[in-house]
Amino acid sequence: PTTAKAATPPPAAGQAVKVARRGKPILGIADITPMGEKVERIGVGAPIIVTFDRAVAKRAAAEAVLQVRADKPVQGAWRWVSDRKVVYRTKTYWKPHQKVLFTARLSQIPGNEAAKDVSRRFAIGTANISTVSTTRHLMKVYRDGKLAKTIPISAGRGGLIRNGVDVYLTTSGVHLTMNKKAVETMTSSWLGVTDPKDPRYYKEEIPWAVRISDSGEYVHQSAGYYQYLGRSNQSHGCVRATPAGAKWFYGISQRGDVVKIVGTKRKLDWRNGWGFWQLSWTEWKKGSALPAAGIPTPTPTPSAPATPPDTGEEQPGLENGV
Repeated sequence: PTTAKAATPPPAAGQAVKVARRGKPILGIADITPMGEKVERIGVGAPIIVTFDRAVAKRAAAEAVLQVRADKPVQGAWRWVSDRKVVYRTKTYWKPHQKVLFTARLSQIPGNEAAKDVSRRFAIGTANISTVSTTRHLMKVYRDGKLAKTIPISAGRGGLIRNGVDVYLTTSGVHLTMNKKAVETMTSSWLGVTDPKDPRYYKEEIPWAVRISDSGEYVHQSAGYYQYLGRSNQSHGCVRATPAGAKWFYGISQRGDVVKIVGTKRKLDWRNGWGFWQLSWTEWKKGSALPAAGIPTPTPTPSAPATPPDTGEEQPGLENGV
């Protein structure tokens, strides 16, 4: 037998009504990179990096509420790089000149209903893709598929072995531009050399510096030594360029632009800066917490129809050389 429950009488006039409070959020977002469309335009290789405010115990549940919608979709997937950070990379480069909407529906995570959903719209700019040959000593910059400029360069000369790695060699691989400074202070402190009397010591103000790795590689204006540009490799690892070339490259650079470097035996580690394109698409997807069938297919925003897929923090002053 069942017992009927008495109906709760309505509150009397003027009586306070108690409303059940939701609990505190168990998970939030501390940072989203890049910045939104009103702050910057980003390159076609740009990742979306989400840092949570604490370690994520249930990664699959958190990843499942992250959504990326592009006006011109390409396939993409998330990869966890730490217990708090997850990175979204596309299978092929973003299509240029479009908007991408990222949404984190945090309130849909079980037990996290009190959290606020978060969204950010990104603006993909011009497709800047540069190729750097360390053997021909040239940098070719393509903008939206057309060769825009050829710049004589000088790359890492090599010759300093540490833990079996020649740290004076420029790393070969697909780099992404991470940030830039009109003048960057570069010192020898990364070598452990801080005494000005040491012959290896240096501290210089370098113009037009565009960072391409966490290990201190930049594309920047050569600090003199112009006779080597286009002829030989003389730097401590960076890509030195002519004053005019470096200034021009600095001016067009967006975070997430592609810089492909070839010709050296030292390979860029995919964990070095934004070296995410060093992993094959198959390897990249293995870092997802969702099963392969659970990786969401990107969908277009209402403003544009779907199109077929393509085929194809900073440490100032630390540089592998001037």
